[in-house]
Order: sequence, then C-alpha cells, then structure tokens
Amino acid sequence: MNYDEMPKRTILCMDMKSFYASCAAVRLGLNPLTCHLAVVGDTERQGSVVLAASPRLKADFGIRTGNRLFEIPKNKNIIVVNAQMAYFLERSMEITKMLHRYVPPESIHTYSVDESFLQADGTERLWGSAQELAERIRRDIWREFGLPCAIGIGPNMLMSKLCLDLEAKKKGVAQWGYEDVEKKLWPLSPLSQMWGIGSRVERTLNRMGIVTVGDLAHYPLELLEKKFGIMGNQLYHHAWGIDLSEIGAPIMQGQVSYGKSQILLRDYTDITEIKHVILEMCEEVARRARRARKAGRTISFGLGYSKDEGGGGFHRSKSIDQPSNITMELYEVCLELLQTFYRGETVRKISIALSNVCEDTETQLTLFSLDHPKKRKIGYVMDDIRQKYGSNSLLRAVSYTKGGTALYRSRLLGGHKA
Repeated sequence: MNYDEMPKRTILCMDMKSFYASCAAVRLGLNPLTCHLAVVGDTERQGSVVLAASPRLKADFGIRTGNRLFEIPKNKNIIVVNAQMAYFLERSMEITKMLHRYVPPESIHTYSVDESFLQADGTERLWGSAQELAERIRRDIWREFGLPCAIGIGPNMLMSKLCLDLEAKKKGVAQWGYEDVEKKLWPLSPLSQMWGIGSRVERTLNRMGIVTVGDLAHYPLELLEKKFGIMGNQLYHHAWGIDLSEIGAPIMQGQVSYGKSQILLRDYTDITEIKHVILEMCEEVARRARRARKAGRTISFGLGYSKDEGGGGFHRSKSIDQPSNITMELYEVCLELLQTFYRGETVRKISIALSNVCEDTETQLTLFSLDHPKKRKIGYVMDDIRQKYGSNSLLRAVSYTKGGTALYRSRLLGGHKA
C-alpha cells in the first residue's frame, strides 16, 4: 500500500467516558471517576438493562452496559438511577457547542450522543499540535462539565476511531499514523474488536481462515469482494488503515441502512403479539427511510430468544426486486422470514433493518405493483401528520393491543425515560 498517496489529515475522535453514568454522577455531586453508579432503563424492573456503568463500578464489580438490574450486587456503595435522557442530551449538545471554540462547525461530525469527530487541520497556530489540542479539550470539558473523555488522533476518521478504541481509552489521548498500522492494528484479534466488523462478519471471516486484521490485510482483495461485495473492498482497505470518507459523510460508504432493534419489556410467547410488534417496528423503519427520502431492497429480520430458552435466535435477510419504504411490504418480508425460521421459541428481542438503499425517486412502477405509488404517498401523508401532531397521533390498531409497544415507547426519549 502506498501511503504517500493517501490523505494525511488531522482527525480527532472524542468519546465521553461512560457518558450517561458520568452525567448522572455529576448531577448528584459525585466524582464520575470514583463513584459506583449505574444508569438503568427502569429501577422498578429487575430485568431492566444497565445503560451505563461508572468506571469504578466496572472495575470493582464487573457491571457493564447490557447487564441487568438484578445482576448488580446489593452494596451500600452502589447507586442505581433511572435514565434521564433529556438531561443527557442537553449535556451532549452543550459539549458539542463548546467544540465550536476549537474548529469551525463544518469540521465537527457528531457521531453519537457521546462521540464526535473533529477535523483540526490548520489550527496549529491557534492551539498547537494535535496532541496539545486534544489535551486542552479534555481539560476544558473536565473543568466546565466535570466529565471525563478520551481522544484518539489519526490521519483519517477510521484511524482516529481505531486509535481511540484501542489505545486512547486507556491513556486519555493517543495518536496513530499510517506507520502504526502494522504494529498496532494488524495483531488485533478477535476481529469483532475492529470498528465496523460485527460478530456475524467475524464468524464468516474466521471460516475463511482470517483471524487477525493482518490476515485480512493480506487476503486477496478480489476474493473478499466476491464474498462480501462492496463491503469486501472496505474490509480490505480498512485493514490497511485506509478511509477516504469526509467529515459529515457516512463513515462507511454503502453501509447506510435504516433499522430498529427493540429489547421487549417482557418475554413474548404468543405469535400474534410478536407479529404486532413486528408491524409496529416495520412502520418505524419505513418512516425513518421515508424521512431521508430513501428506499431499500434488502430487509433484515432477527429474533433474540429469552434466557429461559438459553438465549440464541436468528438473523436473516431477503432482497426484493424493487426498492421500498412501504410499511406493509417490509412487514410481508419479515413475516415470510418469521414463518421460515421461527420455531415457537420465547422471544425477547426483535430487530429489523432496511439496507441496499437508493433515492426514493429511483423506484419504478411495475405491472405487478400498480398501487405502489398510492401506498407510497399514503406513507408520506402519515409521516406528515405525525410530524405535525406528534408520533402517537396516528398509530396502528395493534399498538392498542396487549402486545403493542409503540404507545408506551412514544412516551420515551431515545428509547428510555426522559
């Protein structure tokens, strides 16, 4: 790989350490780095998920995001609080606003509520080196908000993110260049530790004999493209630390999708109730795609089973001939996958995604779907009504049944208590 031809920008990737837990600790007048605090979805439900754990709670009691409330030890030093999403989001926006001191707004990409990218090219005369700027930002956030953060620095967004996840989160600030790829990135294993590689892709790569990022970097590109399509090209170049994406653009071109995943409030055993939730979620996924004026050809559907079933589940995808963002078309595909792969297990999690997307205007009329334009138009009209009068102003009848969750979730913020 000829790195001389690759962009060498100054990208900072900033992550707020245990953001929800840190915000809750500060609000209670506690030091987020020394207290034992967990944020859960609902303190009244023992099965509620731990949304964030303070660093000391992780280190001393092994409690992490994803644990359940009943798994937290009964200890007088441990504080458990409900999510306060409105407060967390307000802190996040204030921190983003503060970042405008260091770089122009167009050089900031808010990746999530607790993670942002900054492009700092040309700021050396104001703030010094990238390391000095990162240290300054960390100090200012700690002084003004009492919140800890870590910052990775790299020549592109991918490298700054990898630097953050693999080194800066341990040290506070770290910087990687292309010269670090072979020494610091290639030994990485398991592959799921690599940004952009999930467990399913990892299993596929492992079956191909690829167990480290170095293996991936030296695997024939044409075979990766044959196996994964455009994603194979990205996997190969990411293994070499190459990323040409721009601040503000999707991090992984071609990987845009619209999805929703929901951990159910209780175990579901009734197939009718499961279908009700699936329909609600298809409505939400379709609405997200319509909001972006996109449609997609590939519908992915997954079920996660209850711990009473020993966990497990399945995740399958199916591509349709014409791109769609019509709720009932997505629902029909999900039902087909449900009928094919579901064997009556107790369900606790449902996930649905629409990918392989294109502009909605690219959808074509076929002889077999003459009513497609009418259904499409109805979807947008429903979206307009919800936009004007609120998300629960127009719900499907299934949302008022015992199995429906949309009515309850419409009162939440970010999926949790406001």
